Amino acid sequence: MTDNWVLVCDENEVELDDLKRFDYQDKTFCIYRLDEGIFATDGICTHEEVHLEDGLVINDEIECPMHQGLFNIKTGKVIQDPPCKDLKTYKIKVENGSAQLPSKPGLGIELDWDFIDNTTFKKF
Repeated sequence: MTDNWVLVCDENEVELDDLKRFDYQDKTFCIYRLDEGIFATDGICTHEEVHLEDGLVINDEIECPMHQGLFNIKTGKVIQDPPCKDLKTYKIKVENGSAQLPSKPGLGIELDWDFIDNTTFKKF
């Protein structure tokens, strides 16, 4: 962890249009690599609490492996049922080739895990 950010992975560990699971403080995240950069969402489907790590990334969407519900990766919004609750999205940065999530209040991951809605994720 450096300067209130938690190291998630090397940005090259996540292939284009794919994801990587990341667990931190009893919470599971999915880290995605899209054409526009690196993104982060909750790692558990809001429908049946299934890990999304085995889901399929198609364009800007993640498909749940259990019931094929779809979420927009950038916004967390449900695109296709059965989920009816959006995924939370999180601020993430890439610095010196390392993807990082914030670890302190005000940076995106709070103790109550507030989420950043419609956040654009860019390299710093």
